[in-house]
Amino acid sequence: MIVDCRRMRELEEEAFASGVSADELMEQAGLGIADVVRQFFPQPGSLLLFLGKGNNAGDALVAARDLQRSGWRLHARLAFPEGEFRELPARHWRAVSPHLEAEIAAGPLVMLDGLLGIGVSGPMRGALLTLASEMNALRKSRHAVTVAMDIPSGLDADTGLPGVGCVEADITVTIGRVKAGLLADSATPLVGRLTFVRLRALSEDAAEPSARVLTAESLREKLPRRSFDFHKGDAGRVGIIAGSRGFIGAGLLAAKGALRGGAGLVTLWVKEDVYPLIAAKAPAEVMVRVVKDYRDVVSAPHDALAIGPGLGFESEDEVLEVIRSARMPVVIDADALTMLARSDIPSALQAGAPRLLTPHPGEMARFFHAHPEWKALSRRALAEAFSGAHPHCTLLLKGSRTVIAKSGDTTCFNTTGTPAMATGGNGDVLSGLCAALIGQGVSCFDAAGLGAWLCGRAAEIALASGRHSIESLSAGDVSEHLGGAFNDLKAGAY
Repeated sequence: MIVDCRRMRELEEEAFASGVSADELMEQAGLGIADVVRQFFPQPGSLLLFLGKGNNAGDALVAARDLQRSGWRLHARLAFPEGEFRELPARHWRAVSPHLEAEIAAGPLVMLDGLLGIGVSGPMRGALLTLASEMNALRKSRHAVTVAMDIPSGLDADTGLPGVGCVEADITVTIGRVKAGLLADSATPLVGRLTFVRLRALSEDAAEPSARVLTAESLREKLPRRSFDFHKGDAGRVGIIAGSRGFIGAGLLAAKGALRGGAGLVTLWVKEDVYPLIAAKAPAEVMVRVVKDYRDVVSAPHDALAIGPGLGFESEDEVLEVIRSARMPVVIDADALTMLARSDIPSALQAGAPRLLTPHPGEMARFFHAHPEWKALSRRALAEAFSGAHPHCTLLLKGSRTVIAKSGDTTCFNTTGTPAMATGGNGDVLSGLCAALIGQGVSCFDAAGLGAWLCGRAAEIALASGRHSIESLSAGDVSEHLGGAFNDLKAGAY
């Protein structure tokens, strides 16, 4: 699924040799782009096309033609005189141009970046650079949403390095295959939300990929199908060790993540001084139990544990012993990760049972003291280095392009999410959700992929509801929309 530009051109040439026309590929690409726009923007608005003269502009014009039929108002900015369009884009321009409107109405504005595709290298100049700058300015001044066709114009599709004036996309709709440069760390803030349009005419690659992106279509088979006589025991018993004075919310969010993730029974284990505070606020479905020593939780009949959110450091020895000795899978997050990072890491992670670690970049950096060479690695290389050193562990390295790695498995990049998730507590929801999935029999590796995708999609759904904004969204809002995310996963959408 992930290719460089050379391989992408080979796939297209193979399709042409088999009798597929360039017009067919452009039609499939454009209609797929239109579907993506409709998915993220169900209500029609103003669509502003920024067009070069090549096939990337043609894709945008096919999308615009289809969206105009759905009620979108069309506007266009051309980098070149219309007489310079290549043959196919020229034909689609003639179909779209009669529907263009001069004035952009007040309200939401979506911009399609159809300036440059992967066939162009080198920095943008002249009118192309001017229009790219105009797009970026409108994105900031009007909070317009930029949707890039295949790649953001000005981004190197192989290396992910941006050129001067590179378009800053909110959504990138990559066509046929995911271009390798889109997954580079340097590309993330320019690519935004990554979506994928499949081209049926392109042959499938026989080789096992070294990495892949997570989509609803690829993930839904990992979610267990419940039989009609399914009961709460089948849905898994999840234990959560989380919460301390001043940080009870973290434990509650983890418990909500587990509940919304489908766990049959959720038990939140706390020390006695926290019990009155957390029991008064816990959801009715969560059992809150007092434990004098966290090590006693190991003997409880749980199918999975989540440990760390808001835990504090007063019981560090007990927590590390749970990580070492628990026979069931354990999701390790937050304060438990910090404890682990300053301990004898190899011995703590030698247990035969699987472990899922979910650090954000700051927590991951605490592991560098044992491996200073990791500081210079990309996010993907860092995740793979850690999982290679700890073969029983899955690593979910959180971030705007979450990376999931496990020794022997194909490294995965999550595609969902929004800057609205840049607030405390989302990692706590993720920990509880992953534990719930593991408790239902999903492997740590697959649970990490499902959990990352579902949390990101839940945040997107919350924003689309109109009741929240990028600024106002909270982790609790994300947990409340996990049901919609599960439904989208099963539908294979987004």
